[in-house]
Amino acid sequence: MATAFSSDGEVALRRELRSAVAAAPRSDLDDFYEMGRAAAFVRDGGFRKVALQFPDELLTDSVEVAGRMEAATGAEMYVLGDTTYGSCCVDEVAAEHVGAEAVLHYGPACLSPCRKLPVLHIFGRQPLDVGRCAEAFRELYPEQQSCVVVLYDVVYAHAMGELEQQLCPEYPNIIFSRLVCGDPPGPAVPGEERKFGRQFLVEAAGGLQDYAMFYVGAEGLALTSFMLTWNCCPFSSFNPITGHGRRETLDVNRALMRRLYLVERARDAGVVGILVGTLGVAGYLTVLQHLRELLCRAGKRSYTLAVGKPNPAKLANFLEVDIFVLVACAQNSLLDSSDFYRPVVTPYELELACNPSREWTGNYLTDFRDLLPGACAHVELPPAVPAEEAVPDVSLITGKMCATHLCGPLTSQLPPSTALACRDQTRALAEISPAASFLESRSWRGLEQQLGQTPVSKAVQGQRGIAIAYEDEGCEQP
Repeated sequence: MATAFSSDGEVALRRELRSAVAAAPRSDLDDFYEMGRAAAFVRDGGFRKVALQFPDELLTDSVEVAGRMEAATGAEMYVLGDTTYGSCCVDEVAAEHVGAEAVLHYGPACLSPCRKLPVLHIFGRQPLDVGRCAEAFRELYPEQQSCVVVLYDVVYAHAMGELEQQLCPEYPNIIFSRLVCGDPPGPAVPGEERKFGRQFLVEAAGGLQDYAMFYVGAEGLALTSFMLTWNCCPFSSFNPITGHGRRETLDVNRALMRRLYLVERARDAGVVGILVGTLGVAGYLTVLQHLRELLCRAGKRSYTLAVGKPNPAKLANFLEVDIFVLVACAQNSLLDSSDFYRPVVTPYELELACNPSREWTGNYLTDFRDLLPGACAHVELPPAVPAEEAVPDVSLITGKMCATHLCGPLTSQLPPSTALACRDQTRALAEISPAASFLESRSWRGLEQQLGQTPVSKAVQGQRGIAIAYEDEGCEQP
C-alpha cells in the first residue's frame, strides 16, 4: 500500500504508458470517455476554462480527448500532467493554477466531495464480461436465498445494470450499491450505508451483519478499505482482468491487530507530524485544526507538514517526529508504513490513542470526515483535568508510566513567539522546541564553527570556472 500512494521515481521514469483503449478502434474513444456527457457538462455550466485530470495509464489519450472537447465546446482545455497527491482525488490546486472553472476527472476515483470547483467524474468504461461475472457469483453463492451486497470498482459501474438484470430474478436478497459523487442530499435513513461514495439500504432485521459482500474489481486499496470498514461481513470478489472469482482470505483480524499496535505507538509518541495528504477533499482544514487541538490537549507537540506524496526518504528528514498521522481521502489513508522510519497512522487511530472518550467498538473508520462535529462518529473530548489529577497508565510498548487523561493547554503548545523559557541567570530567552532538544541529544551536530579558535588569514583568490575544468587547470588532453 505504500507504493500505491507514492511510487518510486525510477519506476515512474521507466514506466511504459499504454492507453486503456489502445487496442480499440478510435471510434470507441467517444464511448470510453463519454464525450457527449462531458461536453454537455461544460456547455450547460458555461465554463470557459476546464482542467482535464488523467491517471498515468490514460495520459496517452489526453491530447486527443482535449482536442475533441475543445472542438465540441469551444472552451479551453488544460491537461493536468501530474497530481499533487493521489490520482484518485480531484487536484483542485493544479486546476486553480490555470484558473480552471471546472474539472473533468478521468479514471478511478475515491469520490470524495470537493471544496471549490464543480467536478464531473468520467470513470472510463473498462471491459467486463458480465456473463462470466454472474457465473462466478453463482459458484460463490449457490444458495439463492443468500443475502449479498454487491460493491464494485467505479470503472465497471457502466456494466452493473446488466449484471443486476441477470442476478436479481434469481437472488431476491441481493443488493446493488449505487455511486454517489459528493455528499448525498438529506440525512441517512435507518439501515442505509453511505461510505466511500457508495450508498445502499439494508432492510433486514439483523442489519449488515447478516450480509456477505461481493466485490467486482481487482485487488487493491479500495478492497482493503472495504474489508476493514465492513469487517463483520465475509468478502468474495471477481477480478475482471483474470476472469476468476474467489473468497477473500485477507486476515482482517491480523490487519486490525497491526493497526491497533500503531494506536499504542501513537499513544506513546511525544512529537506528532500531521501530514497533509489532500488539499481538495472537503473538510480537510477542519480536521487539521481538530487534530492540533486533540494533540495539544493530550500534551503532545505537533508539526503540520505538506510534503506532497509521502515516501520514506521525505519523512526520514524529520527525525524528531515520533509518529505521523496522514490526512488523506478514505482510499489513501491506509498507508503501509513498514518501509518508513516512523509509523504512519490515520486520524481515527490517533483519536483512539489521544481521546479517552473514544473506545474501540469494532467499527473501523477511514474517512476523516466521520470524526468531525456533527458527523456520525464524532466523539466529544472529555473535560480537561489538572496534570496532578491525571490517571497514570502503563505503556504496552515500553512498559513506562504515562498519563491517559487530557489536560489543559501546555506552555510548549503556545505560538513560537510566546513559547519562551528562562535559560540562565542573565535572563536570556530561548524558544522551547522539540527539534532543538533533539539536536542537543545528538552526538554529531554538523560542522563546528570553532569561533575564536582558528587564526585569521588574508583572503586569497580561489579557482575559477566549473568543476569539470577550472580555468587554471589548462586544456591538456590525457
